[in-house]
Amino acid sequence: MAGWRAAVPEAGQGRPIFTREDVRPTLKNPSANAREFFFTRAIYNGGGRRWGAWATDFPKADRQFLTILDRLVDMDAYERENAIQLDDPAIRRFPFLYALEVGNMYMTEAEVTGLRAYLLAGGFLMIDDFWGTYEWQNFEAEIKRVLPEYQIVDLPLSHPIFNTVYNIKEVVQVPSIGNAQGGPTWERDGYEAQVKAIFDETGRLMVVINWNTDIGDAWEWAESPYYPLRYSTYAIEITVNIIVYAMSH
Repeated sequence: MAGWRAAVPEAGQGRPIFTREDVRPTLKNPSANAREFFFTRAIYNGGGRRWGAWATDFPKADRQFLTILDRLVDMDAYERENAIQLDDPAIRRFPFLYALEVGNMYMTEAEVTGLRAYLLAGGFLMIDDFWGTYEWQNFEAEIKRVLPEYQIVDLPLSHPIFNTVYNIKEVVQVPSIGNAQGGPTWERDGYEAQVKAIFDETGRLMVVINWNTDIGDAWEWAESPYYPLRYSTYAIEITVNIIVYAMSH
């Protein structure tokens, strides 16, 4: 078969040894255009309030997570960050999209139109890192501009996204690095971490909403001996599940 090197017998077992490059020929090609997955971050307008909030933890968190993803999942992922504006037509090249700090999101009309077209065409959006009642109200108003006909619902632990790769039995509140060493894990009045969702009329999951939690901070600090393993483990497992689900449904 083209692209496979001659098998080298494993000592004493007679079984061939293959590398990831044998079964993933694009790994030999550094061109980003050849990759099957991009961890894509949404660039959105902050409306003058905390402009640049979309770039929180960027690019370190993205790169750290991609390094972990490469170890855990057989996915030909581009190893660098990939940020794109919501009103860029090229956004449809990337079926997975990550957005955070949406409590400070104030999209332009062009961004609303671009995100709506992206989601209705089959795109998937993961929301992260916003806290409390005020930020929820702001995000809810913004996403209603995008998908006014669809409801936000609680995502139960029985949904397949919680056991696609890892079996997750509880939603863990992931604190920022500043709160991870024994302080309160919440911010503002966001006392309880919740996972919510938006489905289309066929039952396709379009948006996963991680509220009152900071999953991206756990990727960014996963290598730190001072960041508790409980939080980084959950953050990595839930994100792997979300990506694998998004890319296979």
